[in-house]
Amino acid sequence: MSLQQYIINDIKPLNIHDKVSDFKLLFNELTYSHIPVENDGVYLGCVSETDVHCFDNSKEISEFNYAIEGFFVRSFTTWLDVLEAFAQNSCNIMPVLNEQNTYLGYYELNDIIGLFNETPFFAEPGGILIIEKGINDYSFSEISQIIESNDAKLLGAFISKIESDVAQITLKIGNAGLNDVMQTFRRYSYNIVSGHEEDTYIENLKERSEYLKKYLNI
Repeated sequence: MSLQQYIINDIKPLNIHDKVSDFKLLFNELTYSHIPVENDGVYLGCVSETDVHCFDNSKEISEFNYAIEGFFVRSFTTWLDVLEAFAQNSCNIMPVLNEQNTYLGYYELNDIIGLFNETPFFAEPGGILIIEKGINDYSFSEISQIIESNDAKLLGAFISKIESDVAQITLKIGNAGLNDVMQTFRRYSYNIVSGHEEDTYIENLKERSEYLKKYLNI
């Protein structure tokens, strides 16, 4: 998936010798979290709106070099790595450089998220299942085998949480009901985190529990 068609270059980086007031003016006109900064055509990084609003209007942004954040991606960076860069830098604009470090433009966060929404994980019909197991006990090959052994199709999987040596994995499963898949995961000692309307296991336990209570009260 090529991202170069999503590069936007309608806003040029401001110069490091521009006044803070120029940055504030541009931020007031835009909805971006950061603005790129350059010096003699060389990309230096970005400054955030939060920082700029704390600076003296009459001073140059060069007096606040410590606030320049040097994040960027390359024109050949994959979309998932670009999305990760957005998350790591808490921004909604991501400068793009080529192999010669020339500034090409920037990506908008919404465009990259839109690509994620077009992947089979979201676009294809299916059910979401969240499972968990010890971080040293699970494997994606085993997860795939469990799903496919029930004539289901794995449309996507990612580790959504790691806590106290337990990994939580979010799965998108198509082509079958989830109930048989969930029962198989339980037999392989996976904990089912997400609830689902087809999950009869918990309902059966509840029914048996109610029956046992009635029996003991006789």
